[in-house]
Amino acid sequence: MQEDLFINQRHRKAINDELDDREKEHQKIVAQHEALFEATRTLTGKAAIKPKYLLAIGDSWYDYPIQGNSLVFIPSDILAQLKQICDPAPIILSSAHRGDASTIEMSLPKQEKIIQFLTHKQNWPNGKPDAIIVSAGGNDVAGNSFCIFLDFNDGRHTGLNQARYAGVLNLVRACYLDLFAVRDRYASGVPIYAHCYDFPTPSGIGAPCGIGPWLWPSLQFCNWSKSTGKQIAHDALAKFKDMLDDLASVPANNFHVVPTQGTLNDQHWANELHPDPTGFRMIARKVADSLGIDHDQGSALAAKATIPQSPAGPTASVKTAKASGK
Repeated sequence: MQEDLFINQRHRKAINDELDDREKEHQKIVAQHEALFEATRTLTGKAAIKPKYLLAIGDSWYDYPIQGNSLVFIPSDILAQLKQICDPAPIILSSAHRGDASTIEMSLPKQEKIIQFLTHKQNWPNGKPDAIIVSAGGNDVAGNSFCIFLDFNDGRHTGLNQARYAGVLNLVRACYLDLFAVRDRYASGVPIYAHCYDFPTPSGIGAPCGIGPWLWPSLQFCNWSKSTGKQIAHDALAKFKDMLDDLASVPANNFHVVPTQGTLNDQHWANELHPDPTGFRMIARKVADSLGIDHDQGSALAAKATIPQSPAGPTASVKTAKASGK
């Protein structure tokens, strides 16, 4: 018991130390970019295009340290793809950690870290980030708890237990609402963007190092086939997007949903929950479009959605070598 507590304490400290290191590295990058911006303006009399400064909060879709299902430890997540495809590349300070549910992302330690990131002025040239981007909600449902939200297939049910699933969606919704409140207190006017994942296939394929799978074991336990399980997962993600869209319909929330569902097909998935690098890049293009950032296959001028400007003004390094969930 004491050994377990010690391991858990060390794990929490390692995450906190990594986030602090990310902030220090971010501040160095901000200072370098600002110095370059000023030098360009002095030498040419023209201002260079400034990158977007973003705060990222999320799970493994923002913190996936490997390439697909290989043990090549080069990040391939959405944030890594944004830095590669966007021009100019956004400057991103991230509190994301793989495996985090929304209740972890908005837990007391993480809220304290988010507030730290928002209030340290050296993180943001204009005093605030241009936007907050979020990946949250998937881990509240997927994994060993997925069976909670399924009916047992005894011939009388269709799969997803609507009442129980509505309960977890309300919990995720509460986490988003709490994030809006934190934003309003510490970075008023900054827009928040969240993607809505995409429709996975319960293949039974997990990530390396024995992590996952996250869907098929619960479906099998509840006597559902893989083909029916795919429809159950689709229905669950569609309801998740409906919840996000409802939050986005309230102007005071200053919240925007990135329409990522329907982007990928089966060949773009590395395992049950994570796209391969090509899939993550496809999702990243959707995020860039919503933020109004030029990228390798599109211009911000042609994007349907552009980033609202806050009144005050407009990287994450992966140190641990083991992927763990979404």
